[in-house]
Amino acid sequence: MRIVFAATPGFSVPCLQALLEHPDMDVVGVVSQPDRKSGRGMKLTPSPVKKAALAAAIDVITPESLRNNDEALAWLQMKNADFLVVVAFGMILPKQWLDAVSIAPINVHASLLPRWRGAAPIERALLAGDDETGVCIMHMEEGLDTGGIYACQTLAITNETTGSDLWFALAPMGAKLLVETLPKIAQRLTCVAQDEQGMTYAKKLQNNERIIDWGMDALAIDRVIRCFSPKPGARTLVDGKWLKIVAGQVLPNTSQKAQGEILAVKEGLDIVCGDGGVYRITELQPEGKKLMQAADYLRGSKLHAGCMLG
Repeated sequence: MRIVFAATPGFSVPCLQALLEHPDMDVVGVVSQPDRKSGRGMKLTPSPVKKAALAAAIDVITPESLRNNDEALAWLQMKNADFLVVVAFGMILPKQWLDAVSIAPINVHASLLPRWRGAAPIERALLAGDDETGVCIMHMEEGLDTGGIYACQTLAITNETTGSDLWFALAPMGAKLLVETLPKIAQRLTCVAQDEQGMTYAKKLQNNERIIDWGMDALAIDRVIRCFSPKPGARTLVDGKWLKIVAGQVLPNTSQKAQGEILAVKEGLDIVCGDGGVYRITELQPEGKKLMQAADYLRGSKLHAGCMLG
């Protein structure tokens, strides 16, 4: 099977590696987003998928856009691919691209479709309090994640699951499911249409969603912190400076104090939430400093019960 692979972030690399290691699959080209400036020096840096493709000596293109790009389309057509496999590519694929392969354009999507179509399915499932998520292998069409489903695998979300946990679990899960499903599609496995009644949309995350609103209930605050842990991290203001919160727990006790007020500073930072519940911060990172336990931070801090966060 000849495959063109379209993807960008590190989440997609296990899928590429699984295709490269499979004896019956030949990755004949990779499409990724252009190099972006990153790091303190803001140097142009290739995407993780581009790095992996170059290391495997695969032909890579990085167009700014695929729409009305005759050169990129001609490149794809010259590959004579059976499959176009897309995993978190980050660009809209024109119909000409979807029609340019002989068997099917396939997407590996990190949710249980039709729940959480769109850009941030992993994070939205966690923020919404879903008790499960998973990976779907779907047929691509012009609509956003609207195509039929070939295969799915489910993963439980617990009260301790972080965004990082989901990332590291779903990436290899998707890779394994992909290489198991492609031969079945080549043998005429048919996809099953999605149920539109169960559809939700996973809109792109905004930076302000990382800022903790202490007016939310304690369980919702816990989900925000777990969603962004350990990177980029949820955050709150302390004396005008950002405090990144990496870990904590919802306590069983309640309080009548104001939301955002520090209730205690013994085993951690115990903060009153909007529902009267209490959240204990146990691991944090002060602005400009290293990650540390809350107890270590408190030994050098002037914070005390009655101080306000946010």
